[in-house]
Amino acid sequence: MRYILPKVNSFIVSFLICFLVISGIQVSAQDRCGTMDLLNLRFKQQPTLKIMFDRREQQLKQVIRQRSALPKSLKTNAAVTIPVVFHVVSNNQSVITEAQIMAQLDTINKDYAGINNSASRVPAHFRSLFGQSGIQFCLAQRTPDEKPTTGIERYSTSRSTFDYTSNLVKHAEVGGADAWDPSRYLNIWICDLSGGTLGYATFPDDGTPDEQGVVIDFGSLPGGIVSGYNAGKTLTHELGHYFNLYHIWGDDNGACSGTDEVDDTPNQGNSSSACRTGIVTDNCTTTSPGIMYQNYMDYTSDNCLIMFTKGQVARMDASFNLSRMSLASSDACTPLNLKSKDASLKSITRPDQRICTNTLTPQVVLVNRGNDVLTSVNINAVIDNGTVQTFRWTGSLATFAETTVNLPALTTVEGNHVLTIYTSNPNGIADEDSGNDALSLSFIYYEPFAAPVIEGFESLFPPQGWDIVNEDNGTTWEKTTTAAKTGSASVKISNFGNKAIGQQDFLRSPTVNIANTDSAFVSFQLAAATYTNPTTQGNVWDTLQVLISTDCGQTYTSVYKKWGPSLTTRSSAIRTAFTPTANEWRSEQINISSFINQGEVLIAFLNTNGNENDIYLDDINIRTVTVNPNLKEAGFLVTPSPTNGLISVQFYPHPEGLQSISIYNVAGEKMLEQRITGEVSSNVYDFDLTNYASGLYIVKAEFADRVLTKKVVKN
Repeated sequence: MRYILPKVNSFIVSFLICFLVISGIQVSAQDRCGTMDLLNLRFKQQPTLKIMFDRREQQLKQVIRQRSALPKSLKTNAAVTIPVVFHVVSNNQSVITEAQIMAQLDTINKDYAGINNSASRVPAHFRSLFGQSGIQFCLAQRTPDEKPTTGIERYSTSRSTFDYTSNLVKHAEVGGADAWDPSRYLNIWICDLSGGTLGYATFPDDGTPDEQGVVIDFGSLPGGIVSGYNAGKTLTHELGHYFNLYHIWGDDNGACSGTDEVDDTPNQGNSSSACRTGIVTDNCTTTSPGIMYQNYMDYTSDNCLIMFTKGQVARMDASFNLSRMSLASSDACTPLNLKSKDASLKSITRPDQRICTNTLTPQVVLVNRGNDVLTSVNINAVIDNGTVQTFRWTGSLATFAETTVNLPALTTVEGNHVLTIYTSNPNGIADEDSGNDALSLSFIYYEPFAAPVIEGFESLFPPQGWDIVNEDNGTTWEKTTTAAKTGSASVKISNFGNKAIGQQDFLRSPTVNIANTDSAFVSFQLAAATYTNPTTQGNVWDTLQVLISTDCGQTYTSVYKKWGPSLTTRSSAIRTAFTPTANEWRSEQINISSFINQGEVLIAFLNTNGNENDIYLDDINIRTVTVNPNLKEAGFLVTPSPTNGLISVQFYPHPEGLQSISIYNVAGEKMLEQRITGEVSSNVYDFDLTNYASGLYIVKAEFADRVLTKKVVKN
C-alpha cells in the first residue's frame, strides 16, 4: 500500500483535512497499495503474461460457478493453516519488535476468520454479505533445510528503503532476503518502503515464482508510526491480493466500468480515503445501501476496515484451491523432533550429472541434525549395485553444523549410473533417524562418440550418451510422436503454459570426436511458433541457443541464438499448443570447424522459456568432413579419370570468385558449361559426359582473377 500523507501529528492531519473540506477542495484518495501498479508494469513488460492472466481468470470463474452450485457454505470447506515466515529487512531492527509481529499475526487470523471485535460493527444492510474464511496463519517452525526457526527471520541491510517496482527487498544479493520455498511458505517481507508505499503483493501465477508473497511497510504494523494505518490492516488487504482479490472499486478511476470480479460487492467509483460513517453513495452506486467502504479491499483507515464479503471469500477459496493448495500440505509449522544422534547428508555436490573420465571423486555436505555433538560417522558410497566403499569421517560438528567431505575416488564403466551415498553409525551407534541418511545422484559416463552422430529420436529417450539438464525439475525436453520431420518422433519442449519465465533447459549430445578433420557441422530440423504476435515490441520471447562445450559441460560457447520471429517457422501467433505441419519445419546448419583443434565437443540445445509456444527438434546431425589429400594438395581436381561419363569437379578451399566451369574437346569446342552467379554455394560440381565421344577433354575453371585447367579422359 502507498500513502501520501506524511507521518506527522494526527491533530495536524485532522486540521489539514478539515481545512481542505471547508475550502471546498476535494481530498484525493490515498494511493496506499502498489500491487496493481506492479502487476500492470509486468503486463507492459510481458504482454504474454496478461493473456495468460486473463485465461486463468476464466478458469477461476468456472471453479467459482461450480462451487456456488453445490449445497455448501461459502466458508472454506475446512480450516487451512498456512505457514508464514516474516523476513524483517532493516538497517534499524530495533524499530520492528517481535510484539508487533505477533500482534500482526493475530490481526490477520481474526480478520480472515471474521472474529475480530469490529465484525459486530458491520452495518445491518451488509450483514447478510459478511464472509468468514477458513484460512488461518501460523509461524513457521522449520526452515526449508529443516532447521528450527521462530518464523521471524531478521536481516541487516545497508539499504535505508526499498521501492516496490524493483522488488530488491526479495533478493539477498542486492540487500534484501530471498524467499523461502513459495510452495511451502507464505513469505512476508517487512521493511521501510519508499515513496509512501504501505504494501504490495503478488497475485497467483503472476510470472515471478521466486518473488511470491507480500511486502509491507514497518509503519503499518500494529502500533506502527503511520497514523490511521497502523492497526495491521495493510497486511490483511495485501493478503487479499495474494489470494486473488482486486480492489473493491475495480481500479477504473471512477469510470464505473471496472470490476473486482466479485458479484456481491457494490460498484464503487474510487477508493475511500478516510473513515466514513453511515450510508455513503457515489457516482457508481447512487442509492442506498451505498458503497462498502468497510471492505478490507478499500483504502479506508484501518479502524474502519472490518469485513470481506461471502463472494470475496468464495473467490479466495477457489483461488487457493487452484493456485496455492501446496501450502495446505506444508509441514513447516510442525516443530522439528530432534534426536540425540542423527547424522544426515544435505547434498551430493560432486560429481556432475555427466563425467568424461571413468574416475570420480564424490563430495558431500554432511550435517549434524542430532542434539549430541557429532564426532564420527561412516559415509558409504556405491555405484549401482556394486561394492560399497566406506569412509570413516571424524571431527566435531555441533547441532545443525555442516561440513564438506571429499570421499575416496571411485571408478566406473560406460553407461547410465546411480551413485548412492548414505551415513551410518554416528558416534559409533545406530542412527536414530534413518530417514535423512541417504541421497542418490544419477550420472552418465561415455567415451567420446565418433562422428557422425545422427539422432532422430525414434527409440530410447534420452538417447544413449545424451542427457537433459533440468535444474528446476519442471517442464523440460521430452520425446513426442505428435510431430516429426522424418520418422514418427521428435523432441520438443512445452513453453506453452510454462509460467517459469527465464527457466533454462539443456538437451545435451554425447561428446563427439571431431579432431583431425577438415570441417565440422551441426545441422537439425526446427519447428517453433509464438503465442504473442511476432511483431510485438519488448516482449520476452522463447529463445533457442546451440552451445558448444570443450570441457565436458563446465563452460559453453554460443554458436547459434534465435528468438521470436527469427526463431519461428509459423509466421502468425497461435493461441493453442503448437503442433507443426509437415511444411512448418526449417533446416538449420552451423559450421563448428573452429572447434576442430579442441578435439572433442559436446553440443547443447538450450531453451530459455518465455511462455510463448512449443519448440520441436528433429534429425540432429553432428558430422565432420575430411577432404581428399590429393585435393588439399592440388586445390583443384577432376575425378575420376578416366571416366565412363560422370565426373566431379572439386575445389579446396571454397572457390570464392568462381564464375564458370566449362568442358572443351581437343578441337577447342565447348561441350558443357555451368555459370555461377552471385555467391558461390558449393565446392563440388558434377557433369555428365556419357553421351559424348571418347577422348581427351579439358576442364576450365574461370575465376574473377585467374583460370585453372585440368585434363580428363572419357572412355
